[in-house]
Amino acid sequence: MSQSTQKKKAASRLRRKRHIRHAVSGSAARPRLSVYRSLTNIYAQLIDDDAGRTLAAAASLEEVLRTATVEGGKSGRAEAVGKLLAERAKEKGIVKVVFDRNGFRFHGRVKALAEAARKAGLEF
Repeated sequence: MSQSTQKKKAASRLRRKRHIRHAVSGSAARPRLSVYRSLTNIYAQLIDDDAGRTLAAAASLEEVLRTATVEGGKSGRAEAVGKLLAERAKEKGIVKVVFDRNGFRFHGRVKALAEAARKAGLEF
């Protein structure tokens, strides 16, 4: 992929991200579940935008997930991250969240994380 193509893709994602963030905001009662997907890893966090702080977070880089054998490659690790984040949210008494896909398409790893979080008890 040429450098200009990469810049166009990045600029398009940031434009989509700004459009989504204009409508989506998290609060203490219903935090924002923000997802970031890099080439090899996936990160998710619950954010209270009113206070400007992260309430819970999970990533595929964590020791718990790196040592565990997860089937399904990157999508399998995304599911594990979604499940881990939902467990951490439940410990803090968080059940309802607002999903922020951060400009990424809702398929593949982002979808796997979201569905695993829903299955583990988060409502969105």
